[in-house]
Amino acid sequence: MSSPSSRTPASGEASGARVVLGEAEIARALTRIAHEILERNKGGQDLVLLGIPTRGVPLAHRLAARIAEVEGGLDPRALVGSLDITMYRDDLHHHPTRAIGTTDVPGTVDGKVVVLVDDVLFSGRTIRAALDAISDLGRPRAVQLAALVDRGHRELPIRADYVGKNLPTSQTERVRVLLAEGDGRDAVLIEAPVAGAGEGDA
Repeated sequence: MSSPSSRTPASGEASGARVVLGEAEIARALTRIAHEILERNKGGQDLVLLGIPTRGVPLAHRLAARIAEVEGGLDPRALVGSLDITMYRDDLHHHPTRAIGTTDVPGTVDGKVVVLVDDVLFSGRTIRAALDAISDLGRPRAVQLAALVDRGHRELPIRADYVGKNLPTSQTERVRVLLAEGDGRDAVLIEAPVAGAGEGDA
């Protein structure tokens, strides 16, 4: 059997992509993050997990399921929402045709501990936009950040409270997160620089 890093790339995946996290590693990282969230907040009664589309939303659902497994009596569906940040981005003038998504919040954020969930933390600009979006929804007691991957290269003073994997990268490399819900499998890949390819700014 070939190793994950030497297998044939899937459709749409760059050749030479290096697998840095597989399905088992992602599962363990999310389980650890769920326990850390519960420990830090002394339970899950006041939690709201808001996933940042696209891949932050299924990650938030997975975290909620793990939290509910540990904390009896919680409905994981009542913990999770999605937060569209399109109109809060600072690059709208460069991409004026961005499609506007949907914000779906379970109940209210007032007085709650809101945990933002995203797949990759990079420049911090996506998270800054998310913080602006939350401020229009209400006044949480606290806002925390969970990221599956922190790849560094921050442009704003933003850090994650919970990190699945710190992943040193060059700015020209591309980090891709694949999730079974939309991509058919779980993996985190580092791809070599591709001319003209942009990188996300979470």
